[in-house]
Amino acid sequence: MSDTKEFTPMNVAVLTVSDTRTSETDTSGQYLADELLKAGHHLAEKKIVIDDVYFMRAIVSTWVADRSINAILCTGGTGFTGRDNTPEALMPLFDKSIEGFGELFRHLSLADIGTSTVQSRATAGIANKTVIFCLPGSTGACRTGWEGILKEQLDSRHRPCNFVPHTNAN
Repeated sequence: MSDTKEFTPMNVAVLTVSDTRTSETDTSGQYLADELLKAGHHLAEKKIVIDDVYFMRAIVSTWVADRSINAILCTGGTGFTGRDNTPEALMPLFDKSIEGFGELFRHLSLADIGTSTVQSRATAGIANKTVIFCLPGSTGACRTGWEGILKEQLDSRHRPCNFVPHTNAN
């Protein structure tokens, strides 16, 4: 029996949380969409939503209920301003939290932004066999999260473990 696994493409939805970005100016969401496609995954859906708890929850709840969507990548709304509500909106939907994601993201960000990384509330969880990752809104932060964590953790071939078996993708 071979130890090599075949790549399992995932259906991934991308949500940009912003009061100001449009499809023309959404570099962070577009970066994530482009990278997941390059990695061999499928872009299930891509949306932009204002930073409103209930609007975010409505979209993500719909995606979580859709058994064909395996992962959700959110960008934006993870800071400390009055309009940054992504963790408050999405954490109640999680069946399980992925604490290590935020910890590792902040560790990786330290090299780029120094101690300002403590102001990142990047978070992740699993809801209804859908993994949800919430990244800051800058394209650089999305690059850090994708290159440093998500690219491997959404790849079924990554050893010793990855998130694919915890979704409906397998």
